[in-house]
Amino acid sequence: MTRAFEEATKDFFHYLETIKNASVHTLRNYGNDLKSFKNFITQEKIQITALDEINKRVIREFLAHLNFEKAAKRTLLRRLACLRSFFKYCKREQKITHNPMEEIDTPKLEKTLPQSLSYEQIERLLSQPDTNTYLGFRDRCIMELLYSSGLRISELANLSRKDFDKTNQCMRVLGKGKKERIVPITASAGKWIQDYLDHPEREANGKQHRAQIDKEVIFLNKWGNQITVRSLDRNFSKYLLASGLSASVTPHTIRHTIATHWLENGMDLKTIQVLLGHSSLVTTTIYTRVSSRLKREVYDKAHPMAKNN
Repeated sequence: MTRAFEEATKDFFHYLETIKNASVHTLRNYGNDLKSFKNFITQEKIQITALDEINKRVIREFLAHLNFEKAAKRTLLRRLACLRSFFKYCKREQKITHNPMEEIDTPKLEKTLPQSLSYEQIERLLSQPDTNTYLGFRDRCIMELLYSSGLRISELANLSRKDFDKTNQCMRVLGKGKKERIVPITASAGKWIQDYLDHPEREANGKQHRAQIDKEVIFLNKWGNQITVRSLDRNFSKYLLASGLSASVTPHTIRHTIATHWLENGMDLKTIQVLLGHSSLVTTTIYTRVSSRLKREVYDKAHPMAKNN
C-alpha cells in the first residue's frame, strides 16, 4: 500500500499544482494531512495492500485516533477535507473503484466571529515601530499597507516592485489559487511604500541590516532578501507585546479589522469581497455580524441607561 499511496499522492499534488493552481500554503497543509493519515496506518499496523482496501472503517478509526490525540477541531476538519479531495481525485483517475469518503459525514464547526480592533487600537499598534531606524521604517510601512489594503501576510511578503502602481495608488496581488486582483491603497500607505523603496539605507549595510540583495521584491529581511511570513509574524508579535493589545491579535486581525471598518463606513459587501480576494460572498458576510456586534458594544458603553444595567 505504501508504494501505491505514495504514487497516488505524487500524482494528486501534481494535479493540485498544475491544474488547480493550489497555493504553496494549501500544498503544505495537504502534505501534512496526508502524512498524518499515512503515519496512522503505519503506526497502527493496519493491513492494507492496495488503495481500494481503505474503507469507511479505516477513515473512522483515523478520526477516532485524532480525537484521542486531542487534535483541534479545525485540524480534524482540514484532514477530512484533504482526504475528500484526495479520494475524489483517485476515484476520478480510476486508482480506486470506491470512494470511502462518500460514507463519512463532516462534523460541523461552530463559527466564531473574527476579532476586530478599534481605530484607537490600530493607531496604538502603528505607533510602535521606531521609524527613525531602517527596519522600524519597514515595519511601519508593512502595518500601513496591511491596514490600507486588507492583504494576507503571505500576499504582502510576495509583493514585487512591479506590483506597485504609484500613479494609481494600487497593488497587483496574487492571492489564493494564484488568482490575481488589483487592490487600491491609501495615499498615506503609498507614500510609506515609496519612501521605503527610496530609503537611503536600503542600498547600504547597517549595524542591524544588510544592503538589499533581492532587487525585485518590496519587503526585505535584515539580510537584504525577501521577507518571509515567519519573520512578519515574529516582528508583529514584538510590536503587539509592546502595544499591550491582546495576545490573540495576529496580522490576520488587521485584515478582519479593515474589512469591518470598510463596512461600517458604507462600502458594499461585493466590493469588500473583491478587495479581500474571497471566492465566495458568503465568507464576506460574516463582517456584517462583526459590525453589528461592535456597534452594540459602542452603544452599551455610551448610553447612560445601558451603563446602569
